[in-house]
Amino acid sequence: MSHLFPHLFEPITLGSGTIRNRIVSSGHDTVLDDHGQIGPDLVAYHEARARGGCGLIVLQVSGVHETARYTNHVLMATDDSAIPGYRAVAEAVHRHGGTIFAQLFHPGREVMDGQGGMAPRAVAPSDSPQERFKVVPEALSTAQVRDIIAGYASSAARIASSGIDGVEIVASHGYLPIQFFNPRINTRTDDYGGSPENRRRFLTEVVAGVRAAVGPDIVVGLRISGEEKTEDGLVAEEILDLIGHLDEQGALDYFSVTAGDSSTLQGAVHIVPSMQIEPGYATSLSAQVKKVTDLPVMVAGRINQPHEAEAAIAEGRTDMAIMTRAMICDPDLAEKSARDAVDEIRACIGCNQACIGHFQMGVPISCIQHPETGRELTFLPRPHVRRPRRVLVIGGGPGGLKAAAIAAEQGDDVVLCEAAPHLGGAVLLAQTLPYRAEFGGAATNLSAEAARAGAELRTSTPVTQEILAEVAPDHVIVATGAVERMPALEIADDALVIGAREYLSEQPRLPAGRILVADWKGDWIGLGIALRLAESGHPVTLATAANFAGAAIQQYTRTLLVSQALRVGVEFLSDARLVGVDEDTGYLQSTLCEIVHEVDGVAATIVSAAPRAAVPDLDFGPASVEVIGDARAPRTVEEAVYEGLVAATNLARTPTAMASA
Repeated sequence: MSHLFPHLFEPITLGSGTIRNRIVSSGHDTVLDDHGQIGPDLVAYHEARARGGCGLIVLQVSGVHETARYTNHVLMATDDSAIPGYRAVAEAVHRHGGTIFAQLFHPGREVMDGQGGMAPRAVAPSDSPQERFKVVPEALSTAQVRDIIAGYASSAARIASSGIDGVEIVASHGYLPIQFFNPRINTRTDDYGGSPENRRRFLTEVVAGVRAAVGPDIVVGLRISGEEKTEDGLVAEEILDLIGHLDEQGALDYFSVTAGDSSTLQGAVHIVPSMQIEPGYATSLSAQVKKVTDLPVMVAGRINQPHEAEAAIAEGRTDMAIMTRAMICDPDLAEKSARDAVDEIRACIGCNQACIGHFQMGVPISCIQHPETGRELTFLPRPHVRRPRRVLVIGGGPGGLKAAAIAAEQGDDVVLCEAAPHLGGAVLLAQTLPYRAEFGGAATNLSAEAARAGAELRTSTPVTQEILAEVAPDHVIVATGAVERMPALEIADDALVIGAREYLSEQPRLPAGRILVADWKGDWIGLGIALRLAESGHPVTLATAANFAGAAIQQYTRTLLVSQALRVGVEFLSDARLVGVDEDTGYLQSTLCEIVHEVDGVAATIVSAAPRAAVPDLDFGPASVEVIGDARAPRTVEEAVYEGLVAATNLARTPTAMASA
């Protein structure tokens, strides 16, 4: 039992079952399905978290009706061919002492993908349009409503027959059950619309039908947004009234509380809240739910660290802590917390880049810090070398640190040399941007992993021929990153033009007046600098060559950043590249046509341009060499860390190095 987290590791009873601790991995789409069913990749993903000590794992949503296909890769529980997959993942989780539930799902109007590239088709209580995906749904007939209700029950029975321990009805984030309850969306006049009793009829019949289908020994829970936090969304009082009614039914075993709504950008940011949002913020909602029910309550919303979970449980704000992204980042979080090894935890930084960001691109989720996530069958278990080799890693940014950590863990003798006084590379600059401080955690986590694995980490050590002679490496991994490159510009009248990296590293004092930020990529850098300057009182124009500001940033994160930039008066110009600057004017060429934009009254211009790879000019002698990350081609932290993992893994898997895994 943990001395630091006694409440977190106290078992809890849900319905007929007991969960070994209060840590939950909630339902989240992984894009690890096998043609709509559970295959080996998804089993391995969840088994890793069960092995890591997670108490309760809730599978991603399972469609209960043919009209529930909200993406082209959703799991479906509508026929018996799905049962072997559920059985396989249940057995894998049970092998390690974990408990596993499955989610019962219908999106209603919240449909992302159409079939075969066509526009999405959706059904809903009424034809109220959906703003975010630009969907106008078909209104369900009464017969169709009852058919979908029956689908919840039959899907639940099918899943329960596989050995899954429980089912969770998804009524959160504006999905179908809560669409029926919302009077601003549901304009029906039959038994499922109009009065509060009629509007909650769909969900009450779903709950009753599921309970009847699975019997008393299978846990039945409900996931619901404690507040939808969007225009026309349900507020806390309405939700609490619904929860009280459902509680009186006596058919549920727990409530899983979250925040937000999928139908608008404003509400969707709460589906996977990024680092701009306070950790544990949604526990205020679960605390309200606990006042209207005696059933156990769990909550999601940026609970990244065990001490945050412990405090929320100890203070009575929740009974269980949903730590999904924390375990995407570190599958062993629960096991490390149980033995109070908090310094070993790889903390989630809330960047959203490879988890929900990958999902929204339709590719399997992962983590920029831990690219083994979603690739368990490729990289785990770790290979071990039979004959250690001398490995030199040049560069202490994220890619170099990951390569050093993995190579040392696999048994090689690793020396990492970083020219700067500190490890972390460009991450150390990124963390200085507004609402980006947590990003520095990536450098802290990777540095600690490399040190624990036994790599020798040298800072303030540029690699020279003398260093090469001293280390005498068998293999060299070059991870020297990229350097700033200024574009070709016409600069007249001693105009003040500064590179973004120079600005972030040196923090020069800028003259009063408008600052033009010229952004090449549409990522964190240009938007972050513009936001910082505007918050400090400068008038700012952010001109980007991308289609819109923050185009390269994950949607929820971008929404919060751009909304804050709007609040502080940042002016935006898109599809425009900087071509020249004079004393007080910036000139930008449209990327779409011949038009040239002029920005007047410019006191200084900050340029975020395409960087250039930095590879040292050294004679590596007989050592084999591999170049990774930005030194190969400038991209992002995700690619650098992944390539560090691949480089080290391949090194261990060469025939001369192989030992039994």
